[in-house]
Amino acid sequence: MTLYLVRHAMPQVDPATDPATWPLAAAGRAAARLLRRRLPPGAFLVASDEPKAWQTVAPAGERSVLRDARLREVRRTEEFTDDFARLRRSYVSGAAITGWEPRLEVARRFAAAIDAATGLAGGRDVVAASHGMAMTVWLAETLPLTDPGSFWEGLRLPDVLVVDLQAGTVTRPDDGQSRRRPSSSAG
Repeated sequence: MTLYLVRHAMPQVDPATDPATWPLAAAGRAAARLLRRRLPPGAFLVASDEPKAWQTVAPAGERSVLRDARLREVRRTEEFTDDFARLRRSYVSGAAITGWEPRLEVARRFAAAIDAATGLAGGRDVVAASHGMAMTVWLAETLPLTDPGSFWEGLRLPDVLVVDLQAGTVTRPDDGQSRRRPSSSAG
């Protein structure tokens, strides 16, 4: 069984509505179609219940993907500004931000969703579609990542990553870039 993490494609941004309700934009739908070609056939599909996530991996419509709220993005109170990236990078790098879900809670709920999907997959590969910060927080807690902020900034919309928990690696199948667990001497 191989675990594939998918960051959702570009949503239709609407500052007047809750980002958790945003569907994919036209460009996001096109990018999702291309991304799905890189996923293993017959894999067990699970996604955040936010439309932008499940639409990214739903090749045959919403019924082909199990939706799991535990894969949602970090719960937070956040103003809609052009400076969002600085605050998000700070959060995934370890800063506690008032009004934002504690990172350990994000990692625990995400891990529970991955464990449940793995159990339901019956040995098949698992494709889990989620969101950049939630994925980064879980990976940082699980592997850990040496620089979660840079990892998060390097994620694409959409993106697909192969996670090998035993080896402690995260790889993009299309470019072979791997991020390894730091050795004990790395600090």
